[in-house]
Amino acid sequence: MDTKLPNPNSSTPSPDRRSAFFMLFFGLMVIGAGNTMLIAAVIPPLTRELELPDWMAGAIFSFSALCWSLSSPVWGKQSNRMGRRRVVSLGLAGFGASMFLLLCFAHASLSGWITGMLAIFISLALSRSVFGLVGSATNPAAQAYVADRTTPGERQSEIAFITSGFSTGTVVGPAFAAALVGAFGLLTPLMVTCIIAFSLSFLIWRYLPEHRPPLADAEAFIEPDGARGLWHSRKVLPFLIYAVCLSLVTGILTQVFVFTVMDKMGVEGRQAAQFTGPAFTVGAMAILLSQLVLIPRLKMKNRHLMVFGCIPLICGALLLIVAQDFASLVFAQFMIGLGQGLARPGFSSGASLAVSPALQGNVAGLVISANGMGFIVTPLFGLFLYEFVSPQLPFIICTTLLIAMALFAHFILGDYGEVDDTEEMSG
Repeated sequence: MDTKLPNPNSSTPSPDRRSAFFMLFFGLMVIGAGNTMLIAAVIPPLTRELELPDWMAGAIFSFSALCWSLSSPVWGKQSNRMGRRRVVSLGLAGFGASMFLLLCFAHASLSGWITGMLAIFISLALSRSVFGLVGSATNPAAQAYVADRTTPGERQSEIAFITSGFSTGTVVGPAFAAALVGAFGLLTPLMVTCIIAFSLSFLIWRYLPEHRPPLADAEAFIEPDGARGLWHSRKVLPFLIYAVCLSLVTGILTQVFVFTVMDKMGVEGRQAAQFTGPAFTVGAMAILLSQLVLIPRLKMKNRHLMVFGCIPLICGALLLIVAQDFASLVFAQFMIGLGQGLARPGFSSGASLAVSPALQGNVAGLVISANGMGFIVTPLFGLFLYEFVSPQLPFIICTTLLIAMALFAHFILGDYGEVDDTEEMSG
């Protein structure tokens, strides 16, 4: 069902364009909710109930992140050929399938049908890897869809809008998961998320307007100029380096935070969701505050968003070292969310503006890949160090890296990925 959209370079938003962006917003929202449910309320309590070591909880996400980082650039390119709508829908279906498999294997493990630490870990990790391999299609295709339909001056705020869908999901997800876990059991959030993901996949496949029709002949597709070697071009690579570092920091802070709360509050298993859920909700609300309120009003350059986003993240990491009560832990999560909300649209829109319209799918795939790359090694730099070396060391590493990232963004990026006034006027 292909419908013709207005000129994507038009500076006046059309009703069709706005409704399309809202569909993508809700698609990313369900992914954000489902992922945060897993991190905050399902996987850590589940692994402790199954008596798996803490680092294995992180390793489950690590394996998925590896699949995500390898697959995202491929899906970004495929969205150029297949059409954005098909790839967005396929990613949501893959996310739903991952949740369904995780539900089945988790239930089998808790019921004693799957026994042995290694067998349980492999089954959970493989279930989650489906999200990395197929679910990774949604984000780059959605970002490229927005880039197709915005002028350079609009792109930062519109990318912030659809990515705030993911953030909205992280607001809803932890609190919703805590309620479901408390009322119906630990695995209920997986079943609910699975149903919603498949439903949204169908709706987007059927109704999302698409003015970039899929190519009937795959052999007819020719890669646009500049696509080969794009990741190491001088205008794109700095944004990817920053994105990888930010994903490493946020991966450590997110995964270690759950176990920090459990240990400092003295809670285990299902009871932990009653603490981690509200804390992650506050952090996600801070992301929304950044993306929906601060960014549109401050109108900062992308480079400045990346620099100033590091400051609240540093405050949050340091606060986690000294926090001894739940209020301090929640405030730390608020600062972490505030920093993420500022920094992520900075490098996402910066990389988009650094390339031509023909390369939007390619660069979106690279950015989404970099977003997940840090999670590959967070079990080593996060949970392993937390469990076996020092509970404070992961947060010290994050603080050091964030200082280096702020300096890198300020001195290295310059004006890469900023709107050219003449280009904006001509657009």
